[in-house]
Amino acid sequence: MPLDSYLLLNGLRFHYRDWGGAGQPLVLLHGLASNARIWDFVAPRLAEHFRVLALDQRSHGLTDPAEDGYDFPSIVRDLQVFVETLDLEKPILTGHSWGANTVLYYATTVALPRLPAAIVLVDGGMGDMSALPGLTWEKAEEMLTPPHLDGMPREEFLAQLKERMNPYSEEAAAIILANFNVTEDDALQRRLPIPKHMRIARAIYEQKNSELYARLRCPALLCPAIAPPPHDEQDEAFLELRRQSIARAEQASPLVQTVWFPNTVHDIPLHRPVELAQAIIDFGTQLAR
Repeated sequence: MPLDSYLLLNGLRFHYRDWGGAGQPLVLLHGLASNARIWDFVAPRLAEHFRVLALDQRSHGLTDPAEDGYDFPSIVRDLQVFVETLDLEKPILTGHSWGANTVLYYATTVALPRLPAAIVLVDGGMGDMSALPGLTWEKAEEMLTPPHLDGMPREEFLAQLKERMNPYSEEAAAIILANFNVTEDDALQRRLPIPKHMRIARAIYEQKNSELYARLRCPALLCPAIAPPPHDEQDEAFLELRRQSIARAEQASPLVQTVWFPNTVHDIPLHRPVELAQAIIDFGTQLAR
């Protein structure tokens, strides 16, 4: 079981899960409106090969809420201070979704000698959202605005989750439930309020990942998911953009390699934890040679 620990960084109390392990440090970052527990199925397998830590980013999980600092330079500063405070030498930085955007930005902007040993991008940071034909910010904003769940009874939320999640497990449901506070009357309240959520979404929309790969100075493993069928026209358009973006990233840098996860939902750490852990272990083994 992990040790839940806290650090004071950049004026906020950050929570992280220390999974122990020996060897090279490996830091895990969750995605938008998620939390460090999304790695609970993956981290124990990684801890057999690495020193593993999973960080709750600002206003997520058990880390303090913040009024600002949702741009990528600020988020990367949080990560950088975390790495430096724990004296993690040459870590492998692994991010899911928004976390993938973060580790890519980190690896292409941080100054030497703070460069990570490598980065792993799990279904994120692989293309420019704004490059999707016709996807203005106004349309993206409508698409990315999460449902208003504050005040929903916990049991009602879990019942809906059980209908949507395939496969469903109580452990996975508990991980997702950790994205919320539960009030005294057993109702949900988002840990990350929607206005702050949308500030991060806007930063993701505006980030030009395609321009970052040419500046990459460490190995990178891309782990994109291909959702199970059926696919509508929008799904196919997004998948084609994803394929083109990954091809350009591989052309831009010989440091990039890709492992596809077919028939897999976006939350690969929950849906394919064994396969994802093995892909990261294999990647780390290559680095050690």
